[in-house]
Amino acid sequence: MNRLRTRLVTAGLMLTLFLVSMESTVVSTGMPTIVGQLGGLEAYSWVFTAFMLASTTTVPLYGKLSDLFGRRPVYAVSMAIFLFGSILCGLAQTMPQLIAFRALQGIGAGGLLPLVFIIIGDLFSLEERARIQGLFSGVWGVSSLVGPLLGGFIVDRTSWQWIFLINIFPAPLAAALVWFAWIDRPRPAGVARPAIDYLGAVLLTSGAVALLLGLSDLGAPWAWAAIGGAILLLAALVVVELRAADPVLPIGLFRDRMFAVACGHGVLAGCAMFGSSAFVPLFVQGVQGTTATEAGAALTPMLLAWVFSSIIGTRLLLRIGYRSVALAGMVSLTVGALMLTQVSATTGRVPLMVYLALMGFGMGLSIPAFLIAVQSAVERRKLGTATSTLQFSRSIGGALGIGIMGAVLSSALAGSLAAAGIEPGAVSINGLLEGGGARVDPALREALSAGVRGVFTVAFVASALGLGVTLLAPRGRIGDLGANNEQRRVQPSAAGE
Repeated sequence: MNRLRTRLVTAGLMLTLFLVSMESTVVSTGMPTIVGQLGGLEAYSWVFTAFMLASTTTVPLYGKLSDLFGRRPVYAVSMAIFLFGSILCGLAQTMPQLIAFRALQGIGAGGLLPLVFIIIGDLFSLEERARIQGLFSGVWGVSSLVGPLLGGFIVDRTSWQWIFLINIFPAPLAAALVWFAWIDRPRPAGVARPAIDYLGAVLLTSGAVALLLGLSDLGAPWAWAAIGGAILLLAALVVVELRAADPVLPIGLFRDRMFAVACGHGVLAGCAMFGSSAFVPLFVQGVQGTTATEAGAALTPMLLAWVFSSIIGTRLLLRIGYRSVALAGMVSLTVGALMLTQVSATTGRVPLMVYLALMGFGMGLSIPAFLIAVQSAVERRKLGTATSTLQFSRSIGGALGIGIMGAVLSSALAGSLAAAGIEPGAVSINGLLEGGGARVDPALREALSAGVRGVFTVAFVASALGLGVTLLAPRGRIGDLGANNEQRRVQPSAAGE
């Protein structure tokens, strides 16, 4: 494509990424107002969970569809679903309606997010990709930072409906830029389009949904039954995918050491980072006694460090091995997580920001390093599937982290309250946070502090395991992976790929 088309597509992709990543955070500051008008406080968390479930479980399917039918039509359908879901969310009259429409919005987001990075892999050369990935990681960080602030501004100035309806302006613009400027690579003549692996898609989606549902409420009587069902479904998925002619989940690719390590890193780093960041505002507000606004601002150093390191790290990939960059990132992430396990009510704001910045710095180095390495190592016809699977690993890791950490928090909190002579059933997290934490009884505050330290311990264990997995990555530079990929193309494909 010429330079003008490339710039238009890049602008459309950046706007798309901004919208999708912002949508996962912009709703947080509007939820108290939404609950006040629609009711359904008991369903509060499902407004977030429905979006997460839908966007996470559909990622691998969209990657496969883009390999089969082209990036352009699949992107257009994903954007249409996302926009339609956004409009319906803004028109919701009840909490169940909002939850259902958020799930629809998540289905669209589950296609847009991987397609952004898949098209980047198609559009740019290795050297260009190493530079542009840092820019896109910066867009992700900025949108995550702007989301809560924009949500609060919209609610204060207009109404909560515009948190969702605001997408009706930039979403069509992004879609038009990509639709009219992007040119799909033509399918080689004489090559038949393989059949879609519908059974694999159903098993993958059902297994992931069952697992995330079970982890979302481990105290419920049905939770362990859901987790058991998820294990059976995922086991069946492996059997089906090994026999499928063109599997939606590339089991054959896991035989490649680079791809397996990258996905293992994605699960563990996602668990550590996304899981712990969900509980940092709880610690700052409930234990340190700040306001909700200050609690949200506590994540700013993490996001800024992520943006900075992703820009620097992707440029380093052109000079040193991707493994060295990823290892440096994981060391930073692990050290930051270790420091978080030592926080308490007396921890100052500056040390806390430093710990979070270390974690963000680590993610900004390691995530783009593995993404670019995988895109350079796999065959082009499997680029969409491989990229979306890697994205899926991080999303699943974050969802697993939130579920496990929530269970650890509940258990540690109950134990600490019982040890202090307080009946655990008579205390709720909302009660601990009442009044911004300023007037919370010291015993209750210490109980919450112990519970959140348990959460951060899980993050440290996950990050340390992620560091160990990263050590298993093969040595070499990005350019070497491309050369090895050319050699593999002339060899017969392994069964199940």
